[in-house]
Amino acid sequence: QVQVQESGPGLVKPSQTLSLTCTVSGGSITTSGNFWSWIRQPPGKALEWIGYIDSTGGTRYSPSLKSRTSISRDTSNNQFSLQLTSVTPEDTAVYYCARLRGTWEIDYWGQGTQVTVSS
Repeated sequence: QVQVQESGPGLVKPSQTLSLTCTVSGGSITTSGNFWSWIRQPPGKALEWIGYIDSTGGTRYSPSLKSRTSISRDTSNNQFSLQLTSVTPEDTAVYYCARLRGTWEIDYWGQGTQVTVSS
């Protein structure tokens, strides 16, 4: 059974960088066919896909967030991380990490972590 768990600060100041880590257990992030994703949901809005890192370390980002987003991984600790730069209050959301399969279905979600951007 794969489990994914987000961690990181719950409060970030405007213009700073939001950094979150997802720890994966029960499966390796280097196993082919998986796309380790970040997704967020702002209050009162729909889920928004941010990007993913695949089993080879390749990345893909949402066009609307690409200029501010970086996803990386630490294979020794079976973790992947999100960095979102120059945040504004509009980046306030519940942030989820998840496993996306090659069929483009998400089969495992983290519980989500609230991140608030405020001074």
